[in-house]
Amino acid sequence: MRWIVGLGNPGAEYEATRHNAGFFVIDELARRWNAGSFQSKCKAMIAEARVQGERAALIKPMTYMNLSGESVRAYMDYFKAKLEDAIVVYDDLDTQVGRIRLRYQGSAGGHNGIKSIIQHTGTQTFNRVRMGISRPKPGMAVSDYVLAPFAKAEIPEVRRMVEEAADAVEYALSHTFEQTMAKFNGSSGE
Repeated sequence: MRWIVGLGNPGAEYEATRHNAGFFVIDELARRWNAGSFQSKCKAMIAEARVQGERAALIKPMTYMNLSGESVRAYMDYFKAKLEDAIVVYDDLDTQVGRIRLRYQGSAGGHNGIKSIIQHTGTQTFNRVRMGISRPKPGMAVSDYVLAPFAKAEIPEVRRMVEEAADAVEYALSHTFEQTMAKFNGSSGE
């Protein structure tokens, strides 16, 4: 079974924030795949769908960003899920708004959700889709920036980015992650 984890923060006050870009993709995939309703399990909201003849789980950790690894570990332990079957989708300050970047390994790069997943899985090797949120203007605290909504002018780019990230996840279900990276890295916004 494939499983897709979108990182974000629970609660209405965080719903439209930059840090919840991963949740946006999970919601888009749930819509596309006619997923069942989200159920609370493994410190997350989880919905299941059948895609390309295979079961897929859509996961939104409810632990707050810096503890995302607790939910990932709980899911892996409960369902005997393998990390190589996962794709983690999250916001990235070092990628421009509207662009996505796919990777299968590397450090957390300062992202607390990824840092937590690395701590709880013991590896930096897992499939990732990074959603561009750009860096804040000088003088603005990163924590304030990631917990703020996207600017109105950015919304069309964000919508396109969510669509493209969902396309990449769908493509990855029937292709290797290397093939998926070759197709989607560098293509966004061009």
